[in-house]
Amino acid sequence: MTLRENLSFLLTNRIPRRWLTRLMGRISPLELPFVTPAAIGLWKAFSDLDLSEAKKTRFTSLQDCFVRELKPGARPIAADPATLVSPCDAIVGACGTIDRGTVVQAKGFPYTLTELLTDAALAQIYEGGQFVTLRITPTMYHRFHAPHDLEVDHVTYVSGDAWNVYPIALRRVQRLFCRNERAILRCRLASGTPIALVPVAAILVASIRLHCADVLLHLRYRGPNEIPCNARYQKGQEMGWFQHGSTIIALVPKGVSLCVGEGQRIRMGEPLFRETA
Repeated sequence: MTLRENLSFLLTNRIPRRWLTRLMGRISPLELPFVTPAAIGLWKAFSDLDLSEAKKTRFTSLQDCFVRELKPGARPIAADPATLVSPCDAIVGACGTIDRGTVVQAKGFPYTLTELLTDAALAQIYEGGQFVTLRITPTMYHRFHAPHDLEVDHVTYVSGDAWNVYPIALRRVQRLFCRNERAILRCRLASGTPIALVPVAAILVASIRLHCADVLLHLRYRGPNEIPCNARYQKGQEMGWFQHGSTIIALVPKGVSLCVGEGQRIRMGEPLFRETA
């Protein structure tokens, strides 16, 4: 464990996480003509932030930059009808087979799908299937899209903590994804195959925007927590966004195989799963 990793964990987790996340939610939308360009300039200087693909060249606030849209065609969508594409730009975290209702967030740190999804019957649908954790870093594109032609028929919102989701935290905090604020999207492909997408918020993620729910989900949201939907999306169509980097966990049942490996960088629109049955 490096000194840098230890410092990162202490600075982002041993603080009032929920309070800081709420504060970020108030600060990031502020339109400050002189401060915003300087803040973005510093961000670019000390990170891998790349705005060359952004649809806009000027941003009114930090939030405006976080949730930026991309130029048309910046993310080609894999056309193969058997392929489910990545819903977001990400680094692939833990992934593999769902075994006896259990998946892993990092080596030696398992958690159960029932706890993540808050529904044992829903978890059972994915027994023997595949899972993948997609980590969106703060500098990445923050919008997420439909992995295939699908319908979202229900959203469950779970208020929770705001732990950092960096690898150092995933190796230290047990059941982290089950503790953090998240939304559970129950989806069904045009073929009838069920899939679940679970956007998980983290520290400084002031909100999750879901177009299908037409509400802004954040730590002050008071319900309803069960939101029926009837929203149809075409493959690659935008479904929502985070207001900072975070994670999406994707779940598929048996008959769908995984196309990626742990540690791989992937862009929205590139192959993530493939229907084989």
